[in-house]
This record gives sequence, structure tokens and C-alpha cells, in this order.
Amino acid sequence: MIELWRCRVITTGCSYNPRMRSLTAVACLTAGLVLSSCTVASTSTRDETPVSAADLEPLPPVVTTTTPPPRDTTTTTAVPRGLVPANSVYEPWGDVVGLTMFRGNPTHTYHGTGPMPDGLEVLWRFPNQALCSTSSLGGEAKVWCGTGWTGQPVVWERPDGVTEVIFGAYDKNIHFLDAETGERTRPDFFMGDIIKGSVVLDPDGYPLLYAGSRDPRYRIIALDREVPTEVWSLDAHSVDGKWNNDWDSSAAIVDDYLLEGGENSWWFAVKLNRKWDETGLVTVQPEIAFQTPTWTDDLVRAVGNQHSVENSTAVFEDTAFFATGAGRVVGVDISDLEGAGGRIIFDYWMGDDIDASIVIDEAGKLYVAAEIDHATARGAEIGQFAKLDPTRPDDPLVWSVDIPGSGGVDGGIWATPALAGSVVYVVTNPGEVLAVDRTDGTIVWRDDVGPHAWSSPVIVDNTLLVSIDCETNSGFRAYDITDDRQPIMMWESRVTGGCIESTPAVWGGRIFVGSRDGYFYAMGAD
Repeated sequence: MIELWRCRVITTGCSYNPRMRSLTAVACLTAGLVLSSCTVASTSTRDETPVSAADLEPLPPVVTTTTPPPRDTTTTTAVPRGLVPANSVYEPWGDVVGLTMFRGNPTHTYHGTGPMPDGLEVLWRFPNQALCSTSSLGGEAKVWCGTGWTGQPVVWERPDGVTEVIFGAYDKNIHFLDAETGERTRPDFFMGDIIKGSVVLDPDGYPLLYAGSRDPRYRIIALDREVPTEVWSLDAHSVDGKWNNDWDSSAAIVDDYLLEGGENSWWFAVKLNRKWDETGLVTVQPEIAFQTPTWTDDLVRAVGNQHSVENSTAVFEDTAFFATGAGRVVGVDISDLEGAGGRIIFDYWMGDDIDASIVIDEAGKLYVAAEIDHATARGAEIGQFAKLDPTRPDDPLVWSVDIPGSGGVDGGIWATPALAGSVVYVVTNPGEVLAVDRTDGTIVWRDDVGPHAWSSPVIVDNTLLVSIDCETNSGFRAYDITDDRQPIMMWESRVTGGCIESTPAVWGGRIFVGSRDGYFYAMGAD
């Protein structure tokens, strides 16, 4: 087996500060091999023609190459209270160099590093045979392949010089790969059922990974053992919920708290209590500091039981924001979770299902995208894309945009918006990419990218990267956005045999993304 290591030396008098994004910690990562299998019934997502999973070959074992150094038994100092300041918008989050969470930071505004390639070729593809498994859809077995929505991988620079890519897939495993070669860096971690959301690497330097699946648990996985090891989990059935038991949401890790919503229609703030034991291994002692059901009696009467949280929690200053399948946008005060606990301080009804994650700008304004699912009168009144001002809780709507259906394709938005200069870009389910003026909501530019566009757009180096033609010959298109109100198409490349509905990670001039054709790709210029 491969054993990977990383260690840091504690500096006397230093401690973690979210505003400075620094940490004193000691961490050693090791890896080994574990295999398991099981199947668990669960609930639905969008149906697609599956790739056959017949006669899937086992993946190759990992080979030993190095030995870790002795473990340091020093513990870290207490983590002080911290918020998500306005100057963290567009910036990486935490001490780790990389994309550690969906859209890079708690405001969902950090997209990665360039240079953006000037065209695409497949540099490597993983694995040799499609990542497929069987999971229940509406009570019937269905074959799922590759990676789906949201599915953005983690990419991070390890202190040992390896750039590592981590992602969950429809084969029910989390995979760990060398970004340069596509070879395994550590064994797969089996999650019990398919993984649709984006995994999260601890941003503060602790060797911890956070991920959920349909099985139905949200897990904390330690990466400093011989094999990746579960150290805690939250079962969707631990509360009396509604809708279903999946975990599409990607957590935010802020000030030793895990902030996460479930498709069981509950939202949680979990105190992690991260530290090191006497042997130098990372430990957690999670305690639920605040939990709340996401429905109200009025919303149950209006839309039924669909109140799941599928979008990733966004945080600005001392407020965490999430939205629900009923169209409810909620802000929770997290400034005193250990004392008074959380309390809801913002509550707005968009009128229809919100799966896309909320994006927050440097002024604390929210950009919220909804589907047309329930087709309520409220949803028709508000529209499917809106800017909200949470400092005006009684009248937060700044502007809104209608995204109607077209050509038999449902209206609305599944992709998370992207801020750039004077505009916000959004990709719609009917198949357009729009540039919307951030001040007044005017659509200033649009282009066609093909229907069922769920992959979130990414902006790096004045380049807008958008997934195109999900239902035919899927690939990417790149636009020069030096003039953010008039993007110019630079290139497009058809690179996979299946829909790209996952959000790509762009790091160091490479694009990492999974496809519904069953494979995970590294792409870059020739």
C-alpha cells in the first residue's frame, strides 16, 4: 500500500485565524486499502440512459512507496471565534492551498487557478472501466455511471509535493488520484450508495474529509490512518424528516463548525471539536449545536412535503444561508452557537424548488436561482433568478428574472451562478448562458449551450468556462470575459461521451471533471 505523509511544525504563540487563513497544526496523512460492497434503496434524481455495468473489473491495488515519519503528539491551541468577512469573497478559504469545497469558499465565489488552457485534450481518464453501480430509483434498480450533479472534485496541493484530486462517484466510492498522472494516491473509500454531492476537505489543515451519500449518512473520514477511516457520521434518519434521505449538499466548515443541510429537510450546525490524540492522530467529538426543520406548516400546505436542502450552505459574516425544495431561503445567525445557539434571522419564499447554491457578493447580497417545479403563483410572480438583500428582511427583493421553459424543457436553473465584475453569469435548464447586470437585473448578453445544463460555470483568468450540449456530444466552451458584458467565444471542445452535469475544478491550467459516460477526466492544452 502507499503511505502518504505530511507534517507541520507548531509555532509557539500562533493560532488559527479565519481572517488571516493561517493555522498551527501537526498532521500526518497515511493511506491503505479497504474494499466493501452493499446496496441501499433510495430516492430519485433526473433519469438518464445508463451505461452498462456488466462485468466491471476490479481496480488495481496500491503499491507501497514511502514510510511516514514518527507522529507528533502535540495538540493544537483552541480555535477562536471567527466569521466569513467581506474580504474573503473571491478568495480561497482556510489554510489549505486548493479547492477544498464546492465553489472554493463559503460565499461560493472562488473558482480555482489558471492558466486556463487555450483548448482541451484529454490528459488522462480514470479508471480503465466505467465507474458504475446499481441504486434504487422510485423503488426500481437503476444503473448509475460516472459522476453527477454537483460532483465538483477537491483539488489540493499536499505538502509532499503531490497535487491530489478527490471526488465521489456513482460507483459508491470516494476516489483519491494524483492530478498529474491519474494514478491512485490512496485507497477508495466505500460510501454505501451513490454520491451526488461535492466532497469537502477540511480547510484548516486537519486530515479530514466530509461527504454524504444515499446510504443515508453524512460522514467525517480521517485521512491519517492506514486507510481512510470513518470517525463519525450523521444519519438522515436521526430526526423525523420529510422528502428523502440523501445528502447532495456540500458542507461549509467555518470556525470548527460543520454547516450542512440534508434532503431529510433538516439543517444542522455541528461543533466538530477537532484535535489530536496522544499518538498524533486527528480526532473529532461532534456535537449538534443547532438543528432546525426546514419546513413550515404554511409551506407544507402550499407545496406538500418537498423541503429538502440540496444546495450547499453559504456563509457571510455571521450568517449561514441555505434554501429548500419548497423555495424557502433561510439565514441563520451563527455568531453564538455555543451560547444562545442558532436563530433564524432571514426567511424569504421564492416560490419554487431551489437546488442551486446561493452565491454572496462583497456587499452581502444573495444571488438565488430556482427551478420551475411546483409552478406556484408565487414562483411566477418572483421569477427564477433573484438578487436578495438580507439587510432588508421585510422587503429583500432587489430584482428578479424569469427563466421560462423552452422547447419542452422545464424552466429555471440548477447550476450555481458565477459573479464577475458588473455581471453575474448563470446557466439555465432550457440551455442558455446569461450575463445579468448585478445592479438592475437586466440581461445584457446570452448564448445557447444546449438543454439540461446543470454544470455550474467557472471563471478563471478572465475566462468563463461552461459545459455544453449535455444531451448530445458533451464538452466545454470558453469565453473571453475581459469585457464582462460582451463575452467572446474562444474555443469549444467535445471531450466526453456523456453529459457533464458535474461542476469542473480548474487548477494549475488543468480541468478536472467527471462525466455520466462513467469516467473521470483531466483535461488541458496539448
